[in-house]
Amino acid sequence: MTGSPVLAILLGMRRRTFLQISACLGLSPRLSASEDPPIRIGLTPVILDDRVRFLRDWSQWLERELGTSVEIVQRAKYQDIMELLNRQQLDAAWICGYPYVLNQDHLDLLAIPVYQGEPRYHAYILGQSADRGIRDLRELSGRTFAFSDPLSNSGYLYPVYRFRQLFHSPVRGEQSPFRKSFFAWGHRHVIEAVAAGLADAGSVDGYVWDQLNRLHPELTSKTRIIERSPAFGFPPLVSNQSLDPERKSRLARVFTGMNQDDEGRALLDSLGLDRFQPGSPTLYDSIAGMARRVAETGGNRT
Repeated sequence: MTGSPVLAILLGMRRRTFLQISACLGLSPRLSASEDPPIRIGLTPVILDDRVRFLRDWSQWLERELGTSVEIVQRAKYQDIMELLNRQQLDAAWICGYPYVLNQDHLDLLAIPVYQGEPRYHAYILGQSADRGIRDLRELSGRTFAFSDPLSNSGYLYPVYRFRQLFHSPVRGEQSPFRKSFFAWGHRHVIEAVAAGLADAGSVDGYVWDQLNRLHPELTSKTRIIERSPAFGFPPLVSNQSLDPERKSRLARVFTGMNQDDEGRALLDSLGLDRFQPGSPTLYDSIAGMARRVAETGGNRT
């Protein structure tokens, strides 16, 4: 057998004995990824839900950079991810700015995506491309409207805020200006509903529409943008404040360093993002302001 005779002896020992001797010798053997607790990262439909290969490649890259196993946890509803995060069953999650401001007292910002040079995005209120009768939001009265999720800023809070300004009534229930409204549970599903004529209009994350327009223009071509919102803070990557500080630091460092790595840059390109950067809670002040005003006027009925 070649190599150090001491190493050969150590390799033949039971693991506990090896670790004991390593400690005596001042060695620090690194635990394998399978022996470390996995890092669990939750995703809402801010990531297009049909990108299985991307999620596999991303989790493999994260495992390499973090030095431990990674679990990507996807849920269709924002509330499901928030419950896992609040119960500390996730280490981190990529969520919307609306649930972030609602839970800000026990969440920490890890990183914020930069999209087209800014850590911001817009909500798009969409109509059908073939229906030119809707020129502004007031003409949605008596129509069918698709919301994304009750915890989505672009898919619920922003349109509720806008319609409350225009119609001075709740958007759901007997006083609703709409003939019918419903939740499609995902931005892509809203776009599909509008494109198929199941809804006259709907509100979505503009980033998601942009990416679908890049990847599936045959779908987005059946919709048109009636209104773009002001810019909001991009959906952030967050952790529970109780997360181990060392894990929190590793996660933040790896995400904000993605653009410094060739494979990381390729993953960002696939997402249509420039990079992740550190961020401030003040980026979400406008969302928090809308949430307060909607709550005060009783317009946030689901």
